[in-house]
Amino acid sequence: MLVKINGEDIDIPEGSTIEEAIDIANAPYSPGSLVCLIKGQSELEGNINKYKIKSPKGSVIIELLDTPEAKPLVDFWKSRYADFNGLSIRWANNSEVAVGPVTTDFKPSKENHEYRDRDVLLSLSGFSRDATHIIFAKDDTENVYGVPEGTGNGVFAKVIGGIRTLRNLTDDDDVTSIEPIIERSTVTDSSSVNELSTELKEGNQLFTYCLVEPNTQSPKSVEQFFSVIYDNKIKVDYESNTFIGEFWLQGITKPVEEISERERGTVTLRNTGKGKGKIYIYREDRVRVGSHTTIGKVVKGMELIDIAKYGDVITIHSNPEPIKTLTKTQKEVEEELNARGIKQERTGITDDNAIVVEQIPNDTMDIIKQGSVQTKGLNKENLVLIKMVDNAPRTRWYFDKLTGLVEKPIGTLDVYFAVKDMHIFMFKGDDKEAKGILPENTPNNTVKAGSIGITNMSRKNLGIIGIRTEDNDEFGPTAEPFEGTNIIGEVVSDIIVIKNLKDADTVYIKEVNPERIDEEILEDDYANEEFPQDSDMMDESIEKALK
Repeated sequence: MLVKINGEDIDIPEGSTIEEAIDIANAPYSPGSLVCLIKGQSELEGNINKYKIKSPKGSVIIELLDTPEAKPLVDFWKSRYADFNGLSIRWANNSEVAVGPVTTDFKPSKENHEYRDRDVLLSLSGFSRDATHIIFAKDDTENVYGVPEGTGNGVFAKVIGGIRTLRNLTDDDDVTSIEPIIERSTVTDSSSVNELSTELKEGNQLFTYCLVEPNTQSPKSVEQFFSVIYDNKIKVDYESNTFIGEFWLQGITKPVEEISERERGTVTLRNTGKGKGKIYIYREDRVRVGSHTTIGKVVKGMELIDIAKYGDVITIHSNPEPIKTLTKTQKEVEEELNARGIKQERTGITDDNAIVVEQIPNDTMDIIKQGSVQTKGLNKENLVLIKMVDNAPRTRWYFDKLTGLVEKPIGTLDVYFAVKDMHIFMFKGDDKEAKGILPENTPNNTVKAGSIGITNMSRKNLGIIGIRTEDNDEFGPTAEPFEGTNIIGEVVSDIIVIKNLKDADTVYIKEVNPERIDEEILEDDYANEEFPQDSDMMDESIEKALK
């Protein structure tokens, strides 16, 4: 039987389940993610109530009426609108524009009716079924249009967009195309979220992932988006009628890049204010604002965005895919870049087995633009592996943010002081970013060699990072008393790499147990945040208040 999977026709055996269909089609899907099932195209189109009518002079948008008298004409339009594609503007004057003709089975009435500016009606011109036209009213008027009997005044829609275009049309123009407008309500009224064991039927439509086309004009903001979808998934942290939000990297600052209209399917990054770093995917059109950088557009799978609820996980891919060279060998990177037509320039340790720890440019869009990238290699034994604790979430967030681990698999630490006779190595911090680091996971007995600590706000040197290379029963890794030290993890690779460090050296680090910590560290922030400070949240609050 024939079904559509992510917009492609796929022939699958009768009785196949969603899970089996995904396997047969080799469709992108991350286990546990949302899927969307629509019974068929006719059901989807049955819930569409807006159409875009294109002409050489622009588009006119109409909205169908939901009244008993208009229903026969609405049904006609939904089944026959394609017949008007390519037809000419039959006539245009001060009061109306007519498109046609087509042949119908309606019986014309000879009654006079009143019409309002922007009414859209069906007219059997000259009382002939073979001369059925669509009439767009440009002014209040009354006329005998030969509308179908039993349909009142024959009005079945209203013009809601493109008024200027309508008024500029002449009989030299034609209809180039008519497109149904898919809105969130169209999808939510037609779709269901199903278990993977659900059996598919002939004509079903299944959506398993979203495909985003990144904006080449916003490379740094796009790279943050790539960090969020590193595992090809996003989690819905906020959901409203107009957008869904993913807030994992809230607080990360990116420069303002391209600002554009936030149309349905647009992906943006908040670039300022308390909500900076939040990612939004729009379900409905919104005006452009300077606080939102445009980072991409959903080009496939908007159905999943439409039905997603708070806490849902959505499989998401991008085209082009991000260029991620870190943690791979120079040779592995060479092969991947060659396949994409990107030139590699090896720096640092250039051996095939060297681990790539930096890429320049860092951002995928910039690499694609220039067609080349420098990859800095490091001997594997010189990469410091660390294991993080799970009971110091706020301090860990600071550490990951400062080192770059929040966005990349390999981070860096710059040596501030290497006090070898005290077996302490301290690294540069950021006292502004460190504000609010309360004591958490402070040691109460021996601090073991390899422990990683950060000075908390009970001490003057807030935010300093330290690593001890020898056990100590009195002071932490930053030479502070235990109560002033938050332990966030330990070095699990050879400690000799740390012991050999000198002042101003840079050390490369990699977590062996990376995990997202957003829910832990931001939970209280969300609880205390006054969402109306964010313009999008404010709009939603107003909407709720009005209901």
